[in-house]
Amino acid sequence: MKKVSREEAEKRIAKLREVIDDYRYHYHVLDESTMSEAAADSLKHELSQLEEMFPELITPDSPTQRVAGKPLDKFEKVRHERRMISLADVFSKEEIRDWISRNEKLIPGGEIKEFFTDIKMDGLASALKYRDGLFYQAVTRGDGMVGEDVTMNVRTIQNIPLKISEPGEVEVRGEIILFKKDFEEIQERQRKMGEKEFANPRNLAAGTIRQLDPKVAASRNLKFMAYDLVKPNLEKHSLAYQKLREMGFRTSGEDKVFSRDEISEMFRYIEALDEYRKGLPFNTDGMVIKINDREIYDRLGIVGKTPRAAVAFKFPAEESTTKVRDIVITLGRTGAATPVAILDPVEVAGTVVRHASVHNVDEIGRLDLRIGDTVIVYKAGDIIPQIKKVILELRPEESQAFDFEKALKEQYPELEFERPEGEVVYRVKGETSDFILKRALQYYASKPALNIEGLGEKNVEFLVDTGLAKSIPDLYRLSVKKLLELEGFGEVSARKLVENINASKTAELSKFITALGIRHVGTQTARLLADKFKSIERLAVAEKDDLIAIPDVGEVVAESILAFFADEDNLSMLRELRELGVAPTYADLSKAKLNGQSYIISGTIEGFSREEAEEKLRQLGATVTSSVTKNTTALIVGEKPGKSKLEKANKLNIKILNQNDFLKLIS
Repeated sequence: MKKVSREEAEKRIAKLREVIDDYRYHYHVLDESTMSEAAADSLKHELSQLEEMFPELITPDSPTQRVAGKPLDKFEKVRHERRMISLADVFSKEEIRDWISRNEKLIPGGEIKEFFTDIKMDGLASALKYRDGLFYQAVTRGDGMVGEDVTMNVRTIQNIPLKISEPGEVEVRGEIILFKKDFEEIQERQRKMGEKEFANPRNLAAGTIRQLDPKVAASRNLKFMAYDLVKPNLEKHSLAYQKLREMGFRTSGEDKVFSRDEISEMFRYIEALDEYRKGLPFNTDGMVIKINDREIYDRLGIVGKTPRAAVAFKFPAEESTTKVRDIVITLGRTGAATPVAILDPVEVAGTVVRHASVHNVDEIGRLDLRIGDTVIVYKAGDIIPQIKKVILELRPEESQAFDFEKALKEQYPELEFERPEGEVVYRVKGETSDFILKRALQYYASKPALNIEGLGEKNVEFLVDTGLAKSIPDLYRLSVKKLLELEGFGEVSARKLVENINASKTAELSKFITALGIRHVGTQTARLLADKFKSIERLAVAEKDDLIAIPDVGEVVAESILAFFADEDNLSMLRELRELGVAPTYADLSKAKLNGQSYIISGTIEGFSREEAEEKLRQLGATVTSSVTKNTTALIVGEKPGKSKLEKANKLNIKILNQNDFLKLIS
């Protein structure tokens, strides 16, 4: 660069800064371009050379001062003059109305005139400070009272003005974010370099600001989106936004004001925004609603860590990513075998999703789905979770392909399956849906299960054949009047059957679990599950590791339980039962007489069936097993006991009890 005088340099530097700042404002704030990026880089280079020649002309607001070379040793702590707060979340119109009502009770005159709304951005909240127009400090939210001085990193953010026209002390608050396209470009670079990818834009933005090298921050095209003006404190939030834009700060552009009479319009805007936000350049998970009058806003104060006068309405996520931990096969009431992916729990559309239907073996092939894959899950019609896509780039080396036919044989070894020509679904061979339903109803009402007297094989077949029972919940829809319309039921038998069915609504939890007919879950396993989870709702969302941790519940049993609660038909049945008043009760037997003891019955006990004798022991907290081990408390022998069990009990010095001992034990 040719030599110039100091006077010439000073004039040129002033002009260059003006043009570069104008370019920065249009490009990074207004998303407009006044020149090519190459041209802008050329001007920045010229400015840098001039400042190198005359370092005394360098000022803090110069574009060259956005990057300060050396990494820092640490971040200094800074106390906020005014607390940086977070907002309470609301999830429905009713919650918003309740929030308005609560505040109006606290306001003299009782009415809020205006609400200010803005889209909620997902980033790192920070405060920028200016003195006499010059930027001098940036502080993270921290714990709300004390944050970290991240000035050197924040200075690199191109859409932050280093100089503003407002005199005195100014404090601007906002979110530091990454736009979607910039995040994807960074991820692509990471993949090409074989480096670990980042979780999401918010975490990357926060992590970038919290690392010590400003050059890293400069390389990532972060954006600052202003959402509040603390100093000067203007009369309304809407006026503060107007002032922020006048000073050269970028806001979301989605802010609006609604009067108290326009609450319905505000709700319609929220609904429209939920769809519209997909096209925004940045991620958002909700909408902020504030009382617009800042005097009222401040007077209402703070409860805990949140202000009374503002809330954040959260949009339900429509899809998300998670990992496939296993694939199990559910057996529906029609005999159809359906693969279901067991997922790491993830929130989608407002609910926690733990599994997703994969429909059939062909769908597994179409998705190229493997155990261990990272997948995108979504809700079809906000009801049934499904897998949209496998993220192949994230497939781990240890992922496992799923052999459907092999899994069928392993999970259902006693059944034979066929895939009729032209169909995509495997079904149990030779069994009709009516046969499966009858078997399920009989087991539901059997002695080991709910022991519903009068609902034996004959009456179950009769109810199914006449169409009165098309599912288990239909049992609780039976009435004396309906039964009397059928041939074979009298007044007494009909009334007694309905009474017995209704009495089963509050059956002991372990018996209800048994009654569900989950494969490989007998009465003893059902008792262990009841003791562990204490409600059917908690069992329904159990993780595989939690199940396997239970004694006697191995891999096969755990997968069978997961498969049952992953089947939408079964979940629908449980919802229906709950709506019909079925509420199993859990009896805590931790302090019962025989808690912690283990027994085996061999032979016939006079006056008791085997199931009845075992149940007597379980009601007292005992565990009943089928084989003698060193942990067995006693072997109870009746008439004609098994020889091998007696021999093993004697060999291990296990106590032997006779029938009279048993009666004393259960008395």
